[in-house]
Amino acid sequence: MSEFRITRDYPHPVERVWRVLTDPELVPRWTTTGRGGRPEGFAPVAGTTFRFLATPVAGWRGIVDCEVLEVDAPALLRYSWIGDEGATPSFVAYRLQPIAGGTRFTWEHTGFTGIGGLFMGLLLRSVRAKMLTVALPTVLDDPKLPA
Repeated sequence: MSEFRITRDYPHPVERVWRVLTDPELVPRWTTTGRGGRPEGFAPVAGTTFRFLATPVAGWRGIVDCEVLEVDAPALLRYSWIGDEGATPSFVAYRLQPIAGGTRFTWEHTGFTGIGGLFMGLLLRSVRAKMLTVALPTVLDDPKLPA
């Protein structure tokens, strides 16, 4: 089984980071460094099924089916991730922890299986690293975003 974790520290309070990560209107602003991921039907409530809609590419329909599995706001959001119809789910977790001067955010994506899962994990890790290093800080730093 393959997995990855990316941890970044942001100079913003946990509540602000949580809002940017879980507000359906704000999510596309930081996920577009990949193929864009506009959530459809998302709410940070356990049991909620939703989809990320993105630009399809050869071999991928551009839809990720998800279900919120666990929420402990503003510290944890965990959901299932199915990128291909009929595929075995993998799992994403957002973990937020207050630190001096801001928030430590850890993105976990676990449960990849087989050789295809290994390659998918490597691809997603690269995309997520860019999202969390470039796009998410841009949204968090936006002065127009209410505190």
